[in-house]
Amino acid sequence: MVAVVLPVFGLIAIGYAVAGLRLLRQESGEALADFVFAVAIPLLIFRTLALADFSGASPWLMWIPFFAVFAMNWMLGDVLIRWLFRRDARAGLVGGISSAYGNTVLLGIPLTLAAYGGDGAVPMALIVAVHLPVMMVVSSVLIERALRRDGVSEGHLDAKTRARNVLVTLVRSPIIIGMLAGAAWRAFGLPFTGLPAVLAGRLADIASTLALFAMGMGLWRYGVRGNIRAGLLLSALKLLVQPALVLLLVRTIAPMPASWARVAVLAAACPTGVNAYLVAARFKTGEALASNAISLSTALAVLTISFWIQMVGWL
Repeated sequence: MVAVVLPVFGLIAIGYAVAGLRLLRQESGEALADFVFAVAIPLLIFRTLALADFSGASPWLMWIPFFAVFAMNWMLGDVLIRWLFRRDARAGLVGGISSAYGNTVLLGIPLTLAAYGGDGAVPMALIVAVHLPVMMVVSSVLIERALRRDGVSEGHLDAKTRARNVLVTLVRSPIIIGMLAGAAWRAFGLPFTGLPAVLAGRLADIASTLALFAMGMGLWRYGVRGNIRAGLLLSALKLLVQPALVLLLVRTIAPMPASWARVAVLAAACPTGVNAYLVAARFKTGEALASNAISLSTALAVLTISFWIQMVGWL
């Protein structure tokens, strides 16, 4: 377990130290993260799906338990932040995203490749490909609802405009483009050889390392900003409750190949993704809540992910 987890989080720590020591400017980390999201990760997903072997497993067997727990954790985070900490609907939405949406792109993919190699690449790519659209669609709808509940005048976009905005964003997303291109490539049985394969492969091969380094640099910007109790609560939902429930479902009512079940649990165990902070920044409320959830859950994930990898080893 140490051989898998420590190198992954070690790269995050190096990125964090580089940002903290100002060896690279913060803008460099943001540019590196943009490259990872726009080029390296999409090519990795494209190559994975273009060469995918589903081995008779249906993606729905994994999506249903994973996203059922995703929805439940989102509701739990929302309700607990509003009820226990007396926060408004916008902060509740930030809490919901923080407790449900994991960093499957920057951390989940590298962890999967380190822990399970090529066997885990396909199920993780399938989760990532749906994870982002689900978060965007759901948060788009709930953002408008939260604005109305809090009496903020911005919450007046009609359903048609919201749907169009989300669709445009999805169509332009490099990750979605990479997923659709890889699925189409595989569906048509096109050969993945020669110079295109070499070029795509070299960029895809550096995706994991750069993603972890960029994530470390990004974490320096967030930090812990007070109200640690709320951050710890959201971290517990994300790191413990979500993977535990996914593990329960994949072992009982949604059986699937062991390699897919392991990846589903690992994806659920990923710490909070940066999208929680982006939503908070839009609201101009809950920034500290999202920042704490991101920073604390990432730090604690060193221990919890080691635990979950050990737990799913018997699947």
